[in-house]
Amino acid sequence: MVAPPHLERITVGEAADRYLASVATQTLRGVLSPTTQRSYDRDVREFARLVGPVRVLDDITGDDVDDVLVRYQVTPDRRYTDAARKPGGAGRSAATANRFRQSVTRFFAHAARAGWVQADPMQWAAPPARLRDGLRVARTALSAGSAASLLAATTADAPPDAAARRDHDLRLRDTLVVALLLVLGPRVSELVRADVDDFSREPGETRWRIHGKGGQVRTVALSPPLANALEDYLARLRPVLLARRPDDPDSGRALLLSWRGRRVDAQAVRSLLRRCVDRMPAQYRREATPHALRHTTATLLAADGWDVKVVAELLGHASIATTGVYLDRIEGELAAAIRSHPLSGALSGGAPPHGLSTAE
Repeated sequence: MVAPPHLERITVGEAADRYLASVATQTLRGVLSPTTQRSYDRDVREFARLVGPVRVLDDITGDDVDDVLVRYQVTPDRRYTDAARKPGGAGRSAATANRFRQSVTRFFAHAARAGWVQADPMQWAAPPARLRDGLRVARTALSAGSAASLLAATTADAPPDAAARRDHDLRLRDTLVVALLLVLGPRVSELVRADVDDFSREPGETRWRIHGKGGQVRTVALSPPLANALEDYLARLRPVLLARRPDDPDSGRALLLSWRGRRVDAQAVRSLLRRCVDRMPAQYRREATPHALRHTTATLLAADGWDVKVVAELLGHASIATTGVYLDRIEGELAAAIRSHPLSGALSGGAPPHGLSTAE
């Protein structure tokens, strides 16, 4: 039987520094993504600031945690310089507050294992707020028509009244980005972290070795049209972009480069999608985030008859239960299923389906 760790009474600030050093180590080992590390770093340091960095961590109670969570939620979101422009008011949304709570929960779980607290105060904190804004049930996947229109928009001209932009000539890159998101459904973090060497480009077959969450790696094959889009970008545009930062080692490795030759980040991908949506015909136009395109990949493959286990493997899900959350309902498929039911014809006096008898 293992003895419990000896209690070490350290301050909140010191505990935060030690915990975040552990998070940084896990990121270097590939267990956590850089995006997750930044989120934990931001949230834990904000928690330390709100609760008081010089307080002893073991003195923090469930009531203290509740007080911090309330103060965090009502504090203006620092991502907005003008609080009045933030949708829903100046405070943080329930989703943002719950993400902050999750970061603090992981921090205290680590503290309990390390012997910095006698008991985890999160077990006495009030339960998290439920999300009631409809985001969890909203249909985020694009229809096949909208997805095709979005892909076509990557090569479309900018609207005549749009301000001229230098990056309007990055169409080969933009087409590759949208095609990879729609066809293979990677996380945006996986896409922007991709290096050229992650792609095995052999005659007749191109494969992408995707470095996913938790250090997991999966390999997916590119279809011939997708492989051609990759080759066009690598041969015709990427060398031009790389020439603008020839001495940057990260640019030399990165698959996707910006106009200035730097590795593209997640925000740049979101901006790219917004520009493409603006060029779509009005009847197909709808919001398209990287995560919505990930939903689109899963939904369209499932609607085409592919087993959910195959879809889960493509998306990098450890459980098909997770994949089920990504499968949005395709309009009309419920009616089609009812029309094709084996007993539908029996009501109109038709012959019973094979294997079914009317002499019951």
